[in-house]
Amino acid sequence: MAIENTLYCTMKRTLALLLLACAVLADAREAKYFTRDHGAVIRGDTTRCDLALIFTGGDFADGGDHIRRTLAEKNLQAGFFFTGDFYRDPATAGLIKALVDDGHYLGPHSDKHLLYAPWHNRDSSLVDETLFKKDLLDNYRIMETFGIERLPDALFIPPYEWYNARHVQWAADLGVTLFNFTPGTGTHADYTTPDMKNYAPSEVIWNKIWDYESRDAHGLNGFILLMHMGTDPRRTDKFYLRLGDLIDALRARNYTLVRIDSLLAPLAYP
Repeated sequence: MAIENTLYCTMKRTLALLLLACAVLADAREAKYFTRDHGAVIRGDTTRCDLALIFTGGDFADGGDHIRRTLAEKNLQAGFFFTGDFYRDPATAGLIKALVDDGHYLGPHSDKHLLYAPWHNRDSSLVDETLFKKDLLDNYRIMETFGIERLPDALFIPPYEWYNARHVQWAADLGVTLFNFTPGTGTHADYTTPDMKNYAPSEVIWNKIWDYESRDAHGLNGFILLMHMGTDPRRTDKFYLRLGDLIDALRARNYTLVRIDSLLAPLAYP
C-alpha cells in the first residue's frame, strides 16, 4: 500500500508539472505573435481577438469620474498609469482609491514625467541610468501609499510614450516591463488642442480607429488602445465621453476587452 501511495503521488506530481509546462509553452507560443518596437512590446497576440484599454494621467484628470463610471457600467477592467505627481495630488486621491477598489490595473508613468530621449534622436538618452531608476522607484513609492504593490511582472508605460532600447533594459533591471501603446488608431491624440498642428477632433479619432481596423489583416487583435484621463481645458471636444460607445462598438465586432496584464501575461515567460 505504501508503494502504491508513493507511486500515485509521484504520478500526480508529474502530471501537475506536465500541465504547468504546457501552460508555459502555450504562453511562449502566444508571445511570438507580439509586436515589438525598440525592445518594448507594443501589441499583444495578433491571433487572438483580445484588446486592452489603458489610460495615462499626469496634469489633468477631468475625465476620471466619467471613465470610472463607464467602465463599471460596462463591467470592464482597464489599465491606469499615472505619474508620481498625479498620485500625490490630493484632488486625485479619491479617484485612485476607487480605481484600486474596482480592480483595475494601476502602474507608473514616471514620477516626474521625464522626457527620456530627444524627439529627433531617439537612440540617445536625456537621462542616465541612475536618474531613470530613481524616478521609476519614486513613482512606485508613492503608489505603495495606495496599497499598490510592485509585482514581479510589473508593467510600465514610459512618459510621453517615448523611449529606446536602453530604457527598456533599465526597467527590466528593476523587474519592470516597459511597454507602449499600439500605433495606428490615433486614440493617443485625444490630448491635442485646437491650437496644435496635430489637433485631432474626436470624430477624426473615431473614424481612424475603424479605418485602421479595416486595413490591418489582424484587425485590432492584440491592440493596446491608449487614452488620457483628462485634457487641457482648451480641448472641449473630449474623446473620453465616447468611451461607452467605443466599448460597445468593439464588443459588437467580437473583440474581448481584457486587463492589460492579462493581454501581456505571456511576457512572464521569456
